[in-house]
Amino acid sequence: MDFSLTRRQFIRTISELSLAGFALVLLKPIKALTILTNSLDKRKEEIKMARYELPPLPYDYNALEPHIDEQTMRLHHDKHHLAYVNGANTALEALEKARANNDFSMVKHWGRELAFHASGHINHCIFWENMSPNGGGEPEGELLKQIIKDFGSFNNFKAHYSSEAKAVEGSGWAILGWDKLSNQLLIYTAENHQNQTVRAVVPLLMLDVWEHAYYLKYQNNRGAYVDAWWNVVNWQDVANRFSAARGK
Repeated sequence: MDFSLTRRQFIRTISELSLAGFALVLLKPIKALTILTNSLDKRKEEIKMARYELPPLPYDYNALEPHIDEQTMRLHHDKHHLAYVNGANTALEALEKARANNDFSMVKHWGRELAFHASGHINHCIFWENMSPNGGGEPEGELLKQIIKDFGSFNNFKAHYSSEAKAVEGSGWAILGWDKLSNQLLIYTAENHQNQTVRAVVPLLMLDVWEHAYYLKYQNNRGAYVDAWWNVVNWQDVANRFSAARGK
């Protein structure tokens, strides 16, 4: 085999090899840039805030009758609760856009929107589970012992809680919560969904006293609604939340 090359062939070969090497060198940063871009795009997806979803009711719409009627439950869950879910997601999207564009001129507005709608969503998720067709009566076990310790008796607790619920100005909630700092149960209220609350207290039992929660059946008689609500309180759910709040 003849391995000899003319001068012209040699130069041509060297040129082709150099060009190929240059192409490989050029392709490496392009490939690296592509990998980096894909990685950044993936990271952007990962750091997006999760979206809220409307959970189904844990029972049928008419399961709480006669204390809470089917039509109210359908409107309350399917319309009002869904509106809070959509409002919270809209706020999340607006805040993500603000970060992407480095434009925080409306961040105060969207922060307030998120606080209102996300709190409304979370409150309702607890509220639905706090009720049951087989509810009512009194709690048992450790929860009852703590109620008696902190309020003197179950009747004292019930009277206190009902009074708070009936006295909420405008729209809001009555709440029984566990205060981890003082290791005691507290009864407090929230105006709208998020205002006037006790921070860091874990909510255990929530009663929605917005008018849409009772107006179709009880009209402006919130007191009758509050009194009837005790018949559907799911004490087992409250007890489970109480145990979780105490880390047990």
